[in-house]
Amino acid sequence: MAEEKHKIKKESFMQGVITIMFSQILIKVLGLIYTLYLTNREGFGDAGNAIYVSGYQIYALLLTISSIGVPNAISKMVAERLAVGDNRGANRVFKVALATFGIIGACGTVLLFSFSHIIAYNWIQIPEAELTLIALSPAIFFVSISSVFRGYFNGRRTLKITARAQTIEQIFKTLLTIVIVEIVAYITTTSTEMMAAGANLATTIATFTSFAYMFIYYRTKRKEIGNEIQQTVNYKYENVKTIIKRILMVSIPLTLSSIMTSFNKNIDSFTVKRILSTYLGSDTAQTLYGILGGKVDTVTNLPLAINIAFATALVPAISAARAQKDTETATKRVSFSLLTSMLIGLPCVVGLVVFAQPILNLLYPNANSGALLLQLVSIGVIFSILNQTISGALQGFGKVMIPAYALGAGCLVKLILNLILLRIPALNVYGAAISTIFCHATAFMIVYIVLKRYIKIDLSFNKFVIKPIIATGIMGVCSYTIYLLLMKNSIFIGNKATIISMLFAVIIYVLAVISLKIYNEEDIKMLPKGDKILKILKKVKIY
Repeated sequence: MAEEKHKIKKESFMQGVITIMFSQILIKVLGLIYTLYLTNREGFGDAGNAIYVSGYQIYALLLTISSIGVPNAISKMVAERLAVGDNRGANRVFKVALATFGIIGACGTVLLFSFSHIIAYNWIQIPEAELTLIALSPAIFFVSISSVFRGYFNGRRTLKITARAQTIEQIFKTLLTIVIVEIVAYITTTSTEMMAAGANLATTIATFTSFAYMFIYYRTKRKEIGNEIQQTVNYKYENVKTIIKRILMVSIPLTLSSIMTSFNKNIDSFTVKRILSTYLGSDTAQTLYGILGGKVDTVTNLPLAINIAFATALVPAISAARAQKDTETATKRVSFSLLTSMLIGLPCVVGLVVFAQPILNLLYPNANSGALLLQLVSIGVIFSILNQTISGALQGFGKVMIPAYALGAGCLVKLILNLILLRIPALNVYGAAISTIFCHATAFMIVYIVLKRYIKIDLSFNKFVIKPIIATGIMGVCSYTIYLLLMKNSIFIGNKATIISMLFAVIIYVLAVISLKIYNEEDIKMLPKGDKILKILKKVKIY
């Protein structure tokens, strides 16, 4: 019976991870589509990206303050109550949070709308961004409310609902971005400023569609939720003030972590153009910032989007395990998630470094500059991915302030290095890339040291570092050799050679991971259909 219960838990955790992972991949692919469209669109390009991204980063900062910490906080609180049968308490948390963060989101919308002129002219010194900020302001309210729904559904282990909502949002965002920008371009005779505002207006409309989907789904499940409430056991009444206080005690530290992430991006918004303009000129500085904040960040965010599944799923899973005093399950999930994050992150880093220019040629044929910048920023991706997973684990264990402190330290390192390195003409914008690496490395080291103090991670250095590096090295050498051979013999050239080489890279890497037996038998069983996979591997005598 215990074994059967463990199996159900295991499948529930990994099913949630896979659901979020595929959703995030689709979301990032769709995001890449409209980013490619904007960057390659005549009249937009890197200059348009600078306006679009600068406005979006300010919106993201206010959005972080109003809602980003909410999903994980509510997910944690709901999961803890449901784990002990307190269905009524879980639903009460949801309703109080909905009212509270609806008000906070409305305040965020008013603030962004009211101060858009000051932010654009005085803070980021890109006056054209004022309209993008105005267009984005209503989105803060919709996302704040949506974040409560997301946290509630995640805590109930129905992660597929939030995954669908985010996918729907991205589909609308992609389609509306293209449609609205084309309409604006036609009306304004290709005004870069107005096209950037139109692209961000698409974001606002898309956030409403996501909220609408979750609200409608909740309405259809009200009867089922009502029946669950009737079956409540271990209900512990808490007044509204106490619930809000508990939500804020969890969400504020989580929000601080997100604020640090957003602040990290805004460090570049505030410093790159401002400092580079002193010796490169305003137009060149703005273009370089557009490359960094537009193309490079878009490409390097894809691995993070894939890995976010573990950070999201770990919070309610570990919270529930702790509520049931099941330390063994929590430890196994953290160890497995960390190993898988390493196996996701390393090949992404090597792939982006080795194929930086071919990737830019493929994605941005009309604006393919920035290869070295992409290579430098990519190095920090592995630290970001591991930090992401460890932060989710620490939040699940209740150590919610640690990720915030770690990211705060990383941001301080980045700010200091930006102010120093950007002033060196020989480095210019590359100084921001170097500071980003040190920022993420600093944050990772802090959270990893703290995690090891609280749990015994079941990972040896050979399994966690040496073998993944060997597998990644084999992949990098073989795939780039294939690329060079295809280009040299003119069998497939240009983008075709890039795509074929990267497909071979995936195959080679998977075979290397299997051959090196990086996953043991218990790890393989954690995977979806793991028992069947292990049976096949034993049949061919690999295990």
